Amino acid sequence: MEDAQSVDLLIDSTTSKIQLLQKAFAELESHRAVTLNLKWKQIEEHFHGLQKSLKRRFTELEDQEKEFESKTTEAWQMLEKREAAVIAKEQSSLKRLQERRDAAVSAISNALQKPRKLTSSEPAVLISEHQSESTFVEEKQSDAIAAERSLEDMNKSPKNENMVVKSYPQLVKLCQEMDSSGLQKFISDNRKELSTIREEIPPALKAAADPASLVLDSLKDFYRMEASNLDGKKDPCLLGLRRTCIMLMECLSVLLANLDISSVADIISEEVKKRAKLIAQDWKPKLDNLDVDANNGNSLEAHAFLQLLATFSISSDFDRDDLSKLIPMVSRRRQTADLCRFLGLSEKMPGVINVLVNNGRHIDAVNLAFAFELTEQFSPVSLLKSYLGEAKKVSSPVKIGNASPAVQNEDCERELTVLKAVIKCIEDHKLDEEFSPGPLQERVLQLEKEKAEKKRAIEVAKPQPKRPRANGSGHGPRVSNVAADKSFYARATDRYPPYMYDRPYVYPGPTDHHVPLLGSATYAMPPGHGNFFGNGFQYQASYIH
Repeated sequence: MEDAQSVDLLIDSTTSKIQLLQKAFAELESHRAVTLNLKWKQIEEHFHGLQKSLKRRFTELEDQEKEFESKTTEAWQMLEKREAAVIAKEQSSLKRLQERRDAAVSAISNALQKPRKLTSSEPAVLISEHQSESTFVEEKQSDAIAAERSLEDMNKSPKNENMVVKSYPQLVKLCQEMDSSGLQKFISDNRKELSTIREEIPPALKAAADPASLVLDSLKDFYRMEASNLDGKKDPCLLGLRRTCIMLMECLSVLLANLDISSVADIISEEVKKRAKLIAQDWKPKLDNLDVDANNGNSLEAHAFLQLLATFSISSDFDRDDLSKLIPMVSRRRQTADLCRFLGLSEKMPGVINVLVNNGRHIDAVNLAFAFELTEQFSPVSLLKSYLGEAKKVSSPVKIGNASPAVQNEDCERELTVLKAVIKCIEDHKLDEEFSPGPLQERVLQLEKEKAEKKRAIEVAKPQPKRPRANGSGHGPRVSNVAADKSFYARATDRYPPYMYDRPYVYPGPTDHHVPLLGSATYAMPPGHGNFFGNGFQYQASYIH
């Protein structure tokens, strides 16, 4: 600032210096011997011009300096506000984390000090207590609280509270007789009533002399020898048996969650654990060569293995990094989030989500991000937009005009599959405000219309059979608009069956984020779409129970 003032004073002093120069010039002119062509007026105008130019430039520099100081001040103020916001957010997160830790520690302390019947709000704490002692205490606490909410609905049921079999007394008889094969057959024969049977199996297992051994006996045919030379995925009987095995292990977990600690210790004895470990060690090598279902996150084999570890509390005998590598194989199963919490794998979820994203399974990644409250680290909208972008890259490079009808139809099916998966995910997680599904739904309608028109054109182009004359000799001209001829082509509803939309599929999360949009359709993939991408772009509805 002092430099600016000194410059200003120097500029103002030019007037006095010009006057001195004028006197000197007049004195010089009085002694001149010859006339000078240069007049004083010209010299004066020159110096005044220089003075004005310097003042103008000096004023411009002052304005620029003030503007720079103003911007610097604003930038510092913005940085201070952001710093304050970050500090406030950190304090809020620490406070919330501390509250959860205190709640978990209190619940565990009460359970250890006062053995009692667990209420509907505490089943997951029991399961957490029976995890391996090598699991970190903090992880136990957070996993226990999250799993507690996921089992809340099942434990609220009066049937579970009373633990009484009402509809199927045969279940009690089979369990009393320790007939695992008969139990498997009964469930298979009554599969249409699976929801009711599922609720009554836990109290029926209570009637067994050894419920844990009964469930372990039911696993003996999970990898039965007679199916070793066949493709297990194409054997419906084997698929049904494997689903039943998983359901029985889940029902045993429900039974254990409604018993006190001493009763649980009696059922899951050391002998039972040793037997379960032998089965797990036998199953684990078989997980190395799984088929396309594992690539799509719907592997029954991997699900059964993880459920075995969770139900019989034997996860401590297996490396947690190895277990986390199995999660992508079951990422489509609705029980995945609960299994991860029970097995103490919550801290591994960021790595699992990265694996899913790198393999093009962005929908599964979004579901897990919501289930484990990792949406700040993995933005759901960014993942969905990336999924749409990668799907376009995988599309056929052949130009639409030059592509064959089969290629065009395949591209249409592929795009429909991707669009419907994204729309369903937006609706399940209520992301419509951040990512409007309107344009995607319009595109779906457009593609379905084009698909129907192409099929209709192909049907019309098919040659129609010639009809014989009435007298049976020769062939007459083709007759149109004949009522009998209408049966040759299938009805429109038969030729173009509507897509079947299943119930919304979401992971159970710590909070209920998953209410579909009001009045919106829930999209699921038709079974005939096939595995278009080979990297997980197919999301068919899975049979889960």
